[in-house]
Amino acid sequence: MSKQYAVIGLGKFGFSVATTLAQAGKEVLAVDKDAEPVQEIADLVTYAARADITDSRVFASLGISNMDVVIVGISENMESSILATLQAKEAGVPLVIAKGMSQMHANILKKVGADRVVMAESETGIRLGKSLISGGFQDFFMLSDSFSMVELPVPEEWTGHNLEELDLRKKYSINVIAVKDGEDIRVTVNPKTLLRAEEVLILIGENKELAKLMKNRK
Repeated sequence: MSKQYAVIGLGKFGFSVATTLAQAGKEVLAVDKDAEPVQEIADLVTYAARADITDSRVFASLGISNMDVVIVGISENMESSILATLQAKEAGVPLVIAKGMSQMHANILKKVGADRVVMAESETGIRLGKSLISGGFQDFFMLSDSFSMVELPVPEEWTGHNLEELDLRKKYSINVIAVKDGEDIRVTVNPKTLLRAEEVLILIGENKELAKLMKNRK
């Protein structure tokens, strides 16, 4: 079953995330307290609702607890942003991503349960949407309409194996251009070196092949 997403707050960031996910065929609930952005996005997403999410009854009526991912994009009201994040986690949403307005705000969001905080507007909103679509990539940079560079934390099933064994180039025409280990980046990668769980692979390939790689991992 496809993941369900809710985007709360339809400023530049929230609007970008919601439409990016919807364009990829994802089920998206878009929510804002103002009528204008709700009307603007209504035909672009699965559901659009005008609602005050500071009211816990309204929050529950929207079915937020059934969502797999909630993105809190509220930017004009810190209190509402914090409350929406808190309510989403209390509702049992597995992944809550919130937009931070300052470092202090970001720290508070993390304390009330945000799994990830981004400091962003529209461009990063699009990138976040694409990274969610990519289903497992840590970061996602489109190089063209058909090619991307991605960061992939070493999957559990790859730990203890090497790149020669995985043979990503032959199977998917995907190239490993570097390996990150904390702050260190190795651009000369020995194909016989065993991969470790804490490492991140930087890959380049066609979008369809990257998607195929992630699909075959599931």
